[in-house]
Amino acid sequence: PKPVASAATHTSTPTALARSPSTMRISYRTALLGSVALNACLLIIGSALRQPAQLQGMFTSNKVSMRRGPVLSGRARALRAHADRSMNCLIVQNKGGGHGEIGYHLASQLASEGHSVTLLGDPATKKESLPFARYGDLLSKGVTVKYGNPCDPTTFSTLGDFDAVFDNAAKSKDSCKTVADLAKNVWKVKNYAYVSSAGMYKPGYTFPMSESLPVKDTAGQKEVEDYLREIGLPWSSFRPQYIYGPLTNKRDYLDYFFDRVTRGVPVPVAGSGQQLVTLTHAADVASMLASVIDAGEKSHGQVFNCATDQLITVDDLIKLCGKIAGNPNPRIVHYDPKSVQLEKKAFPFRDNNFFVAPDKAKVRLGWQCKHTLERELVKYFEGYKALGKLDKDIKFSVDEAIFGQVPMHA
Repeated sequence: PKPVASAATHTSTPTALARSPSTMRISYRTALLGSVALNACLLIIGSALRQPAQLQGMFTSNKVSMRRGPVLSGRARALRAHADRSMNCLIVQNKGGGHGEIGYHLASQLASEGHSVTLLGDPATKKESLPFARYGDLLSKGVTVKYGNPCDPTTFSTLGDFDAVFDNAAKSKDSCKTVADLAKNVWKVKNYAYVSSAGMYKPGYTFPMSESLPVKDTAGQKEVEDYLREIGLPWSSFRPQYIYGPLTNKRDYLDYFFDRVTRGVPVPVAGSGQQLVTLTHAADVASMLASVIDAGEKSHGQVFNCATDQLITVDDLIKLCGKIAGNPNPRIVHYDPKSVQLEKKAFPFRDNNFFVAPDKAKVRLGWQCKHTLERELVKYFEGYKALGKLDKDIKFSVDEAIFGQVPMHA
């Protein structure tokens, strides 16, 4: 937008007036001119021969300027716009580390945008672990943090009303029903955003996966989506995939690689290693969720894949982890998971392509991914070291079981 003219720069052109035969001598006059900070200053107008109408024009001009106000920076205009549409937001947060970091970033972003935020945590949350140990950051931003059972209506009796709900906890109809019913019948919310999962898609070979693909009928997240649709909420659902971040305590995706490349042992990989994956920063997931407030009706009744558009093969991911950790040539051993006998799945990723397309969110919500994997993995590794992971004694017994059943090769 073009900057608004300030009182200091605004000028007016007084109407030309005919001078009367007998001119009037105007003494010094004083005028009270308001500044943009509402501080009054007394200006002495020099002696001049002017018609009263001309003085009136001068004061009118200054009044117009004062009404226009100061020139605002882009950031200031954005904050003012957010303030004009601020909402009371409720985040229902589970005790999981991966989703926990989503809630942390979501609360931080909403508060920074001028919204009133209440985060309701699970009473069983381990408050001393990440990201929950960092909730003090949220308190300093004005976020209200409470703990209670979201399935108990009395939990909400003292929390007030809300304009928007972000459900980052429910895994079934029963676990969402209390909050959803309050949102529909009592709070009359404008937005209800649900954090679902991309793991609910039925196995197939179409990649990237779009929101139109069939999902597992047994998925608890499908129960939630169906119920939100059934009761007529202004709902939207987000299906994230492979979330990471410096504050997560669900670290198995990436620590699997760092544990091995930092110790110089081979990295077992199920499949060819050429399978494509996406890893999405929790803050990018949070920003997509927060975008429903601006999107409004464009988000209602819609499902959105929630992931970065940056693809990487598993082998390249391992090499990137090795480079960051000081082992640029890690040894990788590929194996067919169907040819080995293991008590449980050992590899944290799938042995085939598995990634979704976020195109719908880009178009309908105006969302863009801001974090790049290579840059953020450096920060992630710093967190790995800070947690004492380098000094931890790790037994790779499952790896040895795999190597005992497949030929070793790079």
